[in-house]
Amino acid sequence: MEDSTGSNPQSPGFTEKLKSWLSWSWTYVCFLWFGMVLIMLYVLWSPLKLQETLTSVFLNTLTPKFYVALTGTSSLISGLILIFEWWYFRKYGTSFIEQVSVSHLRPLLGGVESSSTTGLFSSVNGDAEPRPSVSECKVWRNPLNLFRGAEYNRYTWVTGKEPLTYYDMNLSAQDHQTFFTGDTQQLRPEDAVMQKAWRERNPQARIRAAYQAIEINHQCAAAYVLLAEEEATTITEAERLFKKALSIGKDGFYSTKKAHEIFSLCNTAGKDINLLVYIKRRLAMCARKLGRIKEAVKMMRDLMKEFPLLGMLNIHENLLEALLELQAYADVQAVLAKYDDISLPKSATICYTSALLKARAVSDKFSPEAASRRGLSTAEMNAVEAIHRAVEFNPHVPKYLLEMKSLILPPEHILKRGDSEAVAYAFFHLQHWKRAEGALNLLHCTWEGTFHEVSVYPKKELPFFILFTAGLCSFTAMLAMLTHQFPELMGVFAKAFFSTLFAPLGFFADKMESFMPSSFWHQLTRI
Repeated sequence: MEDSTGSNPQSPGFTEKLKSWLSWSWTYVCFLWFGMVLIMLYVLWSPLKLQETLTSVFLNTLTPKFYVALTGTSSLISGLILIFEWWYFRKYGTSFIEQVSVSHLRPLLGGVESSSTTGLFSSVNGDAEPRPSVSECKVWRNPLNLFRGAEYNRYTWVTGKEPLTYYDMNLSAQDHQTFFTGDTQQLRPEDAVMQKAWRERNPQARIRAAYQAIEINHQCAAAYVLLAEEEATTITEAERLFKKALSIGKDGFYSTKKAHEIFSLCNTAGKDINLLVYIKRRLAMCARKLGRIKEAVKMMRDLMKEFPLLGMLNIHENLLEALLELQAYADVQAVLAKYDDISLPKSATICYTSALLKARAVSDKFSPEAASRRGLSTAEMNAVEAIHRAVEFNPHVPKYLLEMKSLILPPEHILKRGDSEAVAYAFFHLQHWKRAEGALNLLHCTWEGTFHEVSVYPKKELPFFILFTAGLCSFTAMLAMLTHQFPELMGVFAKAFFSTLFAPLGFFADKMESFMPSSFWHQLTRI
């Protein structure tokens, strides 16, 4: 066991060195090959009479019909690529060519693959990087994400439309695989089935795979988690399945007092602790949704006290929302004092909750006319500055809080400082702003008077390859039409174009001949 564990850390280092060496050599080999091709073209230019050959073959021998067929075929192929790219972009939100290039070519060229979910759950075992190194503008797991079977599916039943995108669900599948299955070399049979289950696109296929895992092992807690998330149609039913999963996890492995010691000695225990943490959090959310708010607060506090390194999971955001529902504003301020630190990654929940507490202290007596006459008091100035700070972090939130934009169901993943985070925050916290008398009025006056144009970041733009294929299709179609209508004029244009294209090469060859003796090039041509 010691030899195997001791040799494992060396293999990733060797693999990384080999990959870096290949990427380094690949770059220089490409440059060397390109240079050799240029030298060969130059050496063989005169003996093989390449210029006369190209001119006679492409400009004199071939008829205009050939060029019409060539440009027409190019236009047809680029048009088909354009249609496919547009369809793929509308369905999946990204370019197919770009996705394939990033997934397969970028690692070969030495690029670094970015993972949107890396670091979300690694802090459970204490191996995560320090929090200040985490970028704010990245995709995060929504700490208040809804239950698929009990909440998201209601939208599907009513409208017949899917509330979640494929990209969002794919990120969740990656989260669950990383969080619940761990190392693929140490998978138990039921874990292998569950790993495939998370990757299934069809919800019914995922549910069938969960039941298959339960048949293999009746003590498979991850399968009950999937059933609670996907099959349960009510929060009560989901809570029952989560409690069953929790009892299985406790009976099979977990010991509260020695969890960290066990994890440090046994790597396979990490995913079991991750699973238990996830189950406890979802049970706390079930209690919150069922109205047992004090019980939910206690469960969240116990979870944060038991695992202090769970900051990356943002359980404190669940706690803040529950405390606001209890109107325990002093406790909310205590939580903010711990997490609202300049060295930690911010969130809309932290910034806007801080602004809400300061606005609540002055909003009931705030009047824009009176403030313009006498000026702002110290408390009002603090509230305005807190709102400014929140809006600077995420300028999309006020329009949702002020109901200037319609709310939709929040996604399972959010982009910090983006519109998705604003939707997720307003969906759960709009009621708390309405409860504080005058808070929305103060937000409206402050935000409207200071921030007229709100950023639309992140704005989804058309991928480059869609624009490129559209331009290529249009250009080749225009060439085909012009060649068909004006063959002689296009022939003159083609000759002028190629002569201009090869003019720099000819100029470079003349300069090389003036520097090098003619006998040297004569000897090279005889090799």
